[in-house]
Amino acid sequence: MMFPRTAVKRASWQGKVTTGFLSLLLALPVAAQQQPDNQSQTGVKDAGAGSTSSKCEGLPEHGRLTKVLRDVVEPKDKDANGGLGNHMWAVVVNRAGVVCTVSRSGEKLGDQWPGSRGIAAAKAFTANGFSLPGFALSTANVFWPSQPQNSLYALEAGNPVEPDLIYRGQAANWGTVNDPLVGERAGGTIVFAGGLALYNPDGELVGAVGLSGDQSCTDHVIAWKLRHRLNLDNVPKGVTKAGNDNIIYDIHHDPSVGGMSSTSGYGHPTCSPGATRIAQNFDETHPTGPKE
Repeated sequence: MMFPRTAVKRASWQGKVTTGFLSLLLALPVAAQQQPDNQSQTGVKDAGAGSTSSKCEGLPEHGRLTKVLRDVVEPKDKDANGGLGNHMWAVVVNRAGVVCTVSRSGEKLGDQWPGSRGIAAAKAFTANGFSLPGFALSTANVFWPSQPQNSLYALEAGNPVEPDLIYRGQAANWGTVNDPLVGERAGGTIVFAGGLALYNPDGELVGAVGLSGDQSCTDHVIAWKLRHRLNLDNVPKGVTKAGNDNIIYDIHHDPSVGGMSSTSGYGHPTCSPGATRIAQNFDETHPTGPKE
């Protein structure tokens, strides 16, 4: 069978280009040909708590976070933090919303609700995502605005969580230094208490912490105490009268609107008398701002 001369020339030219490209590709180092999805072109993981990256610098490493968490949580003592007296999960993210540390107060996975690990991560992502260098919002502060007919209604539908990241890996590693969430951005939006932005001693917003494992009001209490002990509570401004991001209990029945209302616009439901009393005294017992 005969081919037109132009077709033969075109095939010959295309063959030379293909051969040249393959030769160039084979000559490249293997690392240049294969770039993992979770690494930048420098080869450093995006969040890299365990890498040489400084993206988690100034945030508590696993050992420090675990020690402080276990000092604050007093399991089976309902008076210490209000609520049920449960063990807790704690997750810290950096300013990019990437997980730096995951910890738990119990020795074993089943000592705390396994389902609260993902909630803690989403709380940290939310508090970081909706706080600014000059203004902090806790996840408790966004409860009322996210309710029907309010300004942030359905906020929880934004920034959906990545379930493949939450559930992957060996469950035995959850909450340990080898937790598979570390270095990943799991996302999620939670609109009840337990997530707080983290401000270093210089007042810089460096990330957030999420606590989960008890009633949400108790999650807030433990998160507040933990942040205070880590000296990452140098909050510049917030929605409370004290100018911070504490939980506000001012939801009440308002006959003028024929339903419930929040005086401040940032209210949160009460959970237990103990947790309410503890949080309301934080301005005296655990004040925000630089330590003297």
